[in-house]
Amino acid sequence: MKKIIFLTVLIFSINNFAQNKISTMKILPYPQNMKVEKGFLKIDEGFTAQINFNKNTKLIKAANRFLMELEKRTGIFLEYPLVNEFPDSVKPAMVIDVKRIGKVKLNENESYSLTITNEKVLLKAETDIGAIRGLATLIQLLQVNEQSYCFPNIEINDSPRFPWRGLMIDVCRHFMPINVIKRNLDGMTAAKMNVFHWHLSEDQGFRIECKTFPKLHELGSRGDYYTQEQVKDIINYAADRGIRVIPEFDIPGHATSWLVAYPELASAPGPYEVDKYYGIKNPTINPTIEKTYEFFDKFFAEMSKLFPDEYIHIGGDENNGKQWNANPEIQKFMKSNNIKDNHELQAYFNRRILGILTKYNKKMIGWDEILHKDIPNNIVIQSWRGKKALVKAAKNGYQGILSNGYYIDLMQPTEYHYLNDPVIENANLTKEEEKRILGGEATMWTEWVTQENMDSRIWPRTAAIAERLWSPANVKDVDDMFSRLDKFSLLLEDYGLTHISYQEKMLRRLVNGRNTQPLKTLVDVVEPLQEYKRAGDARKNGKEFSQFTPFTRVVDAANVDSKIVLTFNKLVDKYVLDKDPNTLKSIKNYLSIWAENHNKLLPIIKKSPILLEVEPLSKDLSTLAELSLKGLSGNVIKSNDEKYLIELEQIANKSKNSYGQVELVVVDAIEKLFGISENK
Repeated sequence: MKKIIFLTVLIFSINNFAQNKISTMKILPYPQNMKVEKGFLKIDEGFTAQINFNKNTKLIKAANRFLMELEKRTGIFLEYPLVNEFPDSVKPAMVIDVKRIGKVKLNENESYSLTITNEKVLLKAETDIGAIRGLATLIQLLQVNEQSYCFPNIEINDSPRFPWRGLMIDVCRHFMPINVIKRNLDGMTAAKMNVFHWHLSEDQGFRIECKTFPKLHELGSRGDYYTQEQVKDIINYAADRGIRVIPEFDIPGHATSWLVAYPELASAPGPYEVDKYYGIKNPTINPTIEKTYEFFDKFFAEMSKLFPDEYIHIGGDENNGKQWNANPEIQKFMKSNNIKDNHELQAYFNRRILGILTKYNKKMIGWDEILHKDIPNNIVIQSWRGKKALVKAAKNGYQGILSNGYYIDLMQPTEYHYLNDPVIENANLTKEEEKRILGGEATMWTEWVTQENMDSRIWPRTAAIAERLWSPANVKDVDDMFSRLDKFSLLLEDYGLTHISYQEKMLRRLVNGRNTQPLKTLVDVVEPLQEYKRAGDARKNGKEFSQFTPFTRVVDAANVDSKIVLTFNKLVDKYVLDKDPNTLKSIKNYLSIWAENHNKLLPIIKKSPILLEVEPLSKDLSTLAELSLKGLSGNVIKSNDEKYLIELEQIANKSKNSYGQVELVVVDAIEKLFGISENK
């Protein structure tokens, strides 16, 4: 890395953000504008905080959480650990100045300014929500020098690029207890996200107490659901953090759990039972009978009172139409009403539901299947199948949000999500049409996770998505993002998230309490199969995932973007570029560890049958690493030894086979090191 000469004043403007250089301030999401100056504010026992809007209970709670976090991270016993509770003779070290209480709704002002001098911290915002976003930045500025903990002298002016920055959590495939939801809301707060999309109904479960139709949760949940008091608790918890809660009730498809309780609403005769397997199912609500709309009128009347947000999500995805096609009465209705196909019939259903939601002062949002020319454009389209739907929606006057490319359950690289922008290049959208793109949502579908490892599938990759939705479009240096993400990931653990700590517990169980290090060495260089390949691989071996599948295997402990893999890949890239012998030495160190690892892991595998499925992968890693070392004689690579390279290529190709739904992810880098990929 080049040496950086620190001038008296370092100015960082997003307009000329220095790509390919590591930011001196490791903040995520990166602010709109930031100026760093010489000097710092020392933090000691006398650090105090004052809010100039004392009646603002939301901000008081946030400021007190900040002070407690400051104590935890520094170990300093603050003399006055609560905001506004210090004598008049003491000057506050931090002043928070807001003008009004913000509404937890779309398009509320979330901007803030932060000025730190040797004397104090000044946080100013139009709303308390903006101040909460500023506190999320301030805690990341905490530094330590030889004398003390401190905040650097700095000036930040910041605001979000998009007003809709969400995380969807599916609690139906696998139920997620309240504490899991709350800790992820805390993670969202740290990442300045502001929409929690709560997927509450599915073929596999109806997850909320309904007092109007109690059989929904009594028969459709297998006993796992949220009471309305728990729902109110989550809504209040989120609101205290400036986060909206949008419920999703998926209709007319994905409706099995509804129809277990009320089969008279179905498009085919029952009885129905809650489905334990995943996929696109046939049970679909009948859109042609008035009983359906009488039911949903009463249902949404109750849910509209429970959920204060102006939006309710109706799902609308993956209706295969099989029950509609097979029902003579539905076909007769379509013919009588000149409805030409199932998409048009679903549009009819959606219009009727929209009328009900409008009656209760709610706005409709749904997956992109609900986009139809006959639906008024006062709805929001959530694009998941591709970006074309988002562009089409914007061009036709609909607001939309992007989820395509943010499906974090598919185990795709952080870089892929980070560079995926809601505003599509070459889409030929006008400025007015671009404004209709409200932002995006990361989507955490839970077919392959439980409460034990769900955090690891959400974080820290979702923080990269959060930056894409908050920071300016030209902040997109991947290396710089990763340097800041490492620090942010540790901060998330302080907020109770388990995306790092869960792995050691899983590994201990996998090795039956033995030494976890050999398995950890293997897990660090494998990743779960991406997209839907995991399910396909299981089916190929005669297995089908369900709610009762044990998600406790190596694939469930493995993560995307292992730091070891990222580091090794960078070393290879650097060596290929500059042939630095010190870099090659580091590469050989990694290869030596991997070459020796199989012999260390094999005795553990023999006493832990659950690990047998990855034994071939462990052997492939050691064989490939050992052969690679033979090609690194001193500082010379056998790049001209054709016989050796053929053998290495054969081993590399074999090492690309997956086992146990995981695959080695250092093979490409090794091929690059020896120039194999270039010769293909």
